[in-house]
Amino acid sequence: MATVKKKSLADRKLPTRARSGRPETTSSKDAVENRAGDSRGASNTAGSKLARIPLQPAALQQAADCLRTLAHPHRLQMVQLLLSGEPFTVGELAVRCGISQPQASEHLRLMQRCQFLNAVRHGRAVYYEIAEPHLEKIMTCIENRFGTGCG
Repeated sequence: MATVKKKSLADRKLPTRARSGRPETTSSKDAVENRAGDSRGASNTAGSKLARIPLQPAALQQAADCLRTLAHPHRLQMVQLLLSGEPFTVGELAVRCGISQPQASEHLRLMQRCQFLNAVRHGRAVYYEIAEPHLEKIMTCIENRFGTGCG
């Protein structure tokens, strides 16, 4: 008696909408991946649909570069401090982050290059402040995901 091997969920073929250059059927694993990248399948926590703006490759590259710049513990800490609304000098940020002033200066320079921060001179002191209003949403997402209870 021959044993019949059951197809796993990932091996099953599911019907999909016809799109140019795509097959009519795909595995459920591919369908999940397609839906994850499909703007119509994106939703927020309330369950309503969010419209996605398709980005050109150059814009995606720029976004990846800036997110890579932000993806450093000291830079994230600086952003958190600056989101309090209080401007800080390089020295103040260095002390709060436990790093040297040259390190803090380099982190700030990189974030300015992505237009996340503004530098405002008052006399001899240069104060840094948030220039990109969306940083607050990004930090809220990070805090919610990696806040209390997360390793």
